[in-house]
Amino acid sequence: MKVAIIGGTGFIGSYVIDAMRSAGHELRALVRPGSEGKLRDGDGIEAVAGDIDSGEAIRETLEGAEAVVYLVGILREAPRQGITFERTQYQGVVDVADAAHSFGIRRFLLMSANGVDAEATPYQRSKRNAERYVMDGDFDATVLRPSVVFGDPRGRMEFATQLYEDIVRPPLPAIGLHSGWSPSRGAVMMSPVSANDVAAAFTAALDDPATIGRTYHLGGPDALSWVEMIRRVARAAGKRKIILPMPIPVMRLAATVLDWLPLFPVTRDQLTMLEQGNVCGDGDLRSLTGRDPEAFTAERLTYLAQ
Repeated sequence: MKVAIIGGTGFIGSYVIDAMRSAGHELRALVRPGSEGKLRDGDGIEAVAGDIDSGEAIRETLEGAEAVVYLVGILREAPRQGITFERTQYQGVVDVADAAHSFGIRRFLLMSANGVDAEATPYQRSKRNAERYVMDGDFDATVLRPSVVFGDPRGRMEFATQLYEDIVRPPLPAIGLHSGWSPSRGAVMMSPVSANDVAAAFTAALDDPATIGRTYHLGGPDALSWVEMIRRVARAAGKRKIILPMPIPVMRLAATVLDWLPLFPVTRDQLTMLEQGNVCGDGDLRSLTGRDPEAFTAERLTYLAQ
């Protein structure tokens, strides 16, 4: 199948490209000018230089394709650079979907995120509105919602590496976030899922007509607390770390003053989403891939030691 990939040079995109190439699909990827070298094993993957603001580049990427996979997403906005949740995670989907419709392309796979139904932040609202656009449009659409994704970052930003760089590596006690005022209540919970499993799920969904019109939540085999994830990251990196409890309301006060700084590790909206949690079972992932998902263990995080 000829597949147009939007967002193929990102962390998850690199794994999706590998998986879809291994499955025999012919790929064309929209790549920001100067980022062509980020395509792994570039031979056999056609690159179109441009970004999601370029209608011409979008149309060139989609022409002749039989399916579209949209993977673009951001964690923080940079409004001065024109990078916003609305532009990247909603309007970009609209522009690509409209172009796909003009070419008669019906198959559309969209990466969203677990927890967007809350619509409590601009991040969640942009993702949820993008889901509605493709699901309510004239597409054979499938939405996949991963929890936090881990795996060898391949030179890109990745969840476990970010925990290591922001919390474990600095010579200070780690911050153990919890949503209540007592550490024994309100643990921040997540279901880390591996990039390998997410890529396998996308590839399986693309090839399975039974996934059309459905939304899949992709979680790993374990629901882990913020503190336990920090412990596992530290163990994988060969570090010993003191973890001090930190109520999210206190962290939110600090973020109110400092989250405009690029180096401040978390925004107020990210704290809101952490407070909500990011947990889902691994049933959807197992049903798509037919295999046991990889767990968030020190043995799976050996790349942190490098």
